[in-house]
Amino acid sequence: MRVSALTFGVCLFVLIACTANPPPFDEMKWRRDVENQKQEMLYAPHNHDGRFFNPWMPMERGGFGRFLSWKFTAEERIYTEEEKAFMPAYVPNLTGRIQSMPDGDFIAWVGHSTFLIRINGEYWLTDPIFSERALVIKRKTPPAITTEEVKSLGVKVNVLVSHNHYDHFDKASIRALPDNTQIFVPLGLKGQVEEGTGKKRVTEMDWWESADAVNGVTVTCLPAQHWSRRISQGINKSLWASFLIRTPEVSIYYGGDSGYFIGYGEIGRRFPGIDYALLPVTAYHPRWFMHYAHIDAKEALDAFADLGAQRFIPTQWGTFPLGDEPVGFGVLDLKKQVVEKKIDPGRVIIMDLGGIVIMQ
Repeated sequence: MRVSALTFGVCLFVLIACTANPPPFDEMKWRRDVENQKQEMLYAPHNHDGRFFNPWMPMERGGFGRFLSWKFTAEERIYTEEEKAFMPAYVPNLTGRIQSMPDGDFIAWVGHSTFLIRINGEYWLTDPIFSERALVIKRKTPPAITTEEVKSLGVKVNVLVSHNHYDHFDKASIRALPDNTQIFVPLGLKGQVEEGTGKKRVTEMDWWESADAVNGVTVTCLPAQHWSRRISQGINKSLWASFLIRTPEVSIYYGGDSGYFIGYGEIGRRFPGIDYALLPVTAYHPRWFMHYAHIDAKEALDAFADLGAQRFIPTQWGTFPLGDEPVGFGVLDLKKQVVEKKIDPGRVIIMDLGGIVIMQ
């Protein structure tokens, strides 16, 4: 039986990769590179020939070979049994507890990057995913509420979709939400949402654009340092974003998915007084592969400081295994970094699945 040159090449690459050490990564150089970027580039054009990019620091792409290098090189570190076993606690009956609270604004953690937020009597969902899998990756913990239970709340739902990766844009989950759901997405994603979910109330936004939602809520689309791709949509054919939800009484920053970048400081300058910063702490090992698109625990706290926010809620942990590290590792790392940086632990709110934070 003949073996094609392509098959032979892939097998040879895998064999070499499996015996190779991880590429070196210089944390100090990476931080210098970030800090040397020009702030005005946050406002520069970010689409060329139909593809989006981060103008302050374009991503260096290594193609499929770089991905294989990650998957088949040795792990950079060995995790302890505690790190492997740590998972978020689960608080049952989120729907019943919400129904017992007829008034007041709150943030509830559903799982991964999905939060159910009540503001001025309406609900907001961030990157809703209730499915068992993100494409092929199976979740380790169940969502704290179902789409049917969301419907049972009987109030209009608004949705933020930060980008098109499968753990953030889940068509089945959005399709199951009420027909009148209002959805806010970054540029290039409106058609995918409409065609894939049947929802028609879709507002497409560019970075720094704001839109008025009902009940005195303003939504602002803001930069993030990431990228996009789906099977049905090519590399960087749609934009990625973070969002700020604001009322005269409260402001919530939802960071989506992002590496550490100069944008956090500029967002904090432009929008002072952020009450809650929801920032990811997952999929950052190995650093040589993940550093551009994912912040680690230390950088998440730096971003929190840059934003000038009052409270920090970690997102995107405890659900999908997306990096080398166990799904609960990010929060254990975060706790250590809080101590090392001498941050008031009362400002860092580590939520349980189904947990509720009452907004003051």
